[in-house]
Amino acid sequence: MNVYFDTFTTPVGDFSIAVNDKGAVLATAFGSDNALWGRLRCDLVSPVGDTVKTAAARSQVLSYFSGDRSRFDLSLAPVGTPFQLRVWTALQRIPFGETCSYGALAKSLKSGARAIGRANATNPICLIVPCHRVIGADGSLTGFAFGESVKRQLLQHEGAIA
Repeated sequence: MNVYFDTFTTPVGDFSIAVNDKGAVLATAFGSDNALWGRLRCDLVSPVGDTVKTAAARSQVLSYFSGDRSRFDLSLAPVGTPFQLRVWTALQRIPFGETCSYGALAKSLKSGARAIGRANATNPICLIVPCHRVIGADGSLTGFAFGESVKRQLLQHEGAIA
């Protein structure tokens, strides 16, 4: 499988995207391409920088940050267990501008909050699969791979928190 990537600047810092030959998003990360490699679950690949292959994803992310987009319409190709894929699908149902607690998500999936937290933490496609919208039962901004500051900025951008 060929993997193509791009890194570009957003209001919360650099953002990196990896896509496959068909343009389906494999992984994303806040930070440089080095931050992306640990999230990319493909063995024996040599990613190639390509702004053409990643153009659709880049355009939608930048549109999100400009306030013109509240939902992503991209093909996704995350690699995970059936349970992880189920959780990541559920994350996509959390509306823009809203949050959900780990416990509430666990209840909806008939699972435990810790299992949900672990699956959320292993989401390879941050932002597009909105793991940042999951918060603690007390409203705390816990458990985001790129730090509480980035999570807070994303939720403020969406109007989910003040």
